[in-house]
Order: sequence, then C-alpha cells, then structure tokens
Amino acid sequence: MINFFSKNKFIFYLFNIVLIILYLFPGSLLGCYLYDNCQSQPQITQDFLISSNHLYAFFLLSITGFFTYKNSNRLHLMIIYLVFLSVILESLHIIIPERGFELSDLFGNLVGVLGVIIINFIYKKYESFKI
Repeated sequence: MINFFSKNKFIFYLFNIVLIILYLFPGSLLGCYLYDNCQSQPQITQDFLISSNHLYAFFLLSITGFFTYKNSNRLHLMIIYLVFLSVILESLHIIIPERGFELSDLFGNLVGVLGVIIINFIYKKYESFKI
C-alpha cells in the first residue's frame, strides 16, 4: 500500500487541492451539497477542545503525505509544508467572507499533522525491534 502512494503522487496532490478548495470557499461547500445550506457545516463528531473536522482532514492529508514521501529525501520538506499549510489556510479565514478564524480549528489542524509526525517517529524508533 505504501508503494501505491509513492508511485501515485497525484493522490497526495489531489487531496491538497480538494482541501484548499474546501478551506477557501466562502461558507461551507459541503454544507451546500449535503444540506442545501452554505451556512451549515457538517460535523463528523463533536468537538472537544479542538475541531474534530480539522483534525481528521489534516490527519488524512498527513498520512497520505507520509506514505507518498516515506522513502524520499523530501520528507522533511513535506512536514514543513503541512505545518505551514495548516497555519496559512486557517489564517486566511480572517479575510474570507462567511468564514472565521478560530484557535480550535488551528489547533485541530496542527494536532492532525503533529499526530502523524509522532506516530512516524515512534514507528521508526521501534522498527528495529521486530520479532
């Protein structure tokens, strides 16, 4: 499966484009499609301290990115890209109509990216202890 992503980098790029479109659309593109109401945002699970939708979106994007660049020397660049992307996209909500900047959304983005980084670090650390 990991080779699938590294051979098909367009999947990671496609996820990036879709995420950027969803973030930069004034209102909720998914709400327009699902509820016929561009003001209503679909909620996958309840938010606790951070936005769960943002956590899931950036977790999936980060997992796809790590599988895509796992055996590449560009992995560190991809990590920096994902962190900056999460901050920049949420910061752009300040100027986009019908959208609002929220710290819980920003932290959801960052936790999604950092969670995958931590999982990757633990995996690499204990990879040599295979039975």
